[in-house]
Amino acid sequence: MLDLPLLPTPPPVPDAVPLSARLALRERPAGAPLLRQQWSELLFLHWPVPAELLQAHLPPRLQADTLQGQAWIGIVPFEMSKVRTRYTPPVRGTHEFLELNVRTYVHLDGVPGVWFFSLDATSALAVWVARTFFHLPYLRADMRLDQPSPELRQFAATRTHGGAPPATFRATWKLGAPMPPSEPGSLEFFLTERYCLYASNKDQSKLYHGRVAHAPWPLRAAQVLHLESDLLEGHGLPTPTGKPVVHAGGPVQVELWPMQRV
Repeated sequence: MLDLPLLPTPPPVPDAVPLSARLALRERPAGAPLLRQQWSELLFLHWPVPAELLQAHLPPRLQADTLQGQAWIGIVPFEMSKVRTRYTPPVRGTHEFLELNVRTYVHLDGVPGVWFFSLDATSALAVWVARTFFHLPYLRADMRLDQPSPELRQFAATRTHGGAPPATFRATWKLGAPMPPSEPGSLEFFLTERYCLYASNKDQSKLYHGRVAHAPWPLRAAQVLHLESDLLEGHGLPTPTGKPVVHAGGPVQVELWPMQRV
């Protein structure tokens, strides 16, 4: 029997952002928020993607956020309700609607956040407000969320925004048991505990940063029974391979602060 030398164990790949910086963003920002709303019936669908591939689709100053060297891309349908500003009561046409976003995770100078490739919504007024005042790539779409049973959800979306790439999404999922709170440093924490967002103007010459505050996500296990989507391909992103990492979430009460140029 040959006595082969033991190969050294490769060192772990460091995360893009230290855990302390992620935890710091859980602290509620000072001052009054601009918007308050509720997010519910979320389905988090995530696929791993090479960070270098993702980087080519980001504004120059943003860097892909990674966990143990791995970047992720996600599709998240959900219901938004109780939307109001700090100055006004809920406005009909904007206070309750469905949303579907395509997102990834980034950081700027070590501050982690969410980058949205697109955000489809059923409210034309909400789309106009978000595009005008938050610099976010909102698009109009027809959507429907059904609940055939207490544990089943069905979500369907067809983009209707003029000039935007066509896109459709269909998903059926079954809710499972509640999950324990996400452990800091875990994949669940990395994918769902996000407390700021980034946006840019059309030519990506200006970059904006906004803060978000809410309680840690109450997550549930979920099983996807049916999934059809061409959302990622419409952004020139690779077609996902393999099954997604799936979580269900909500409801949470959310506060949002004004976007600031960075």
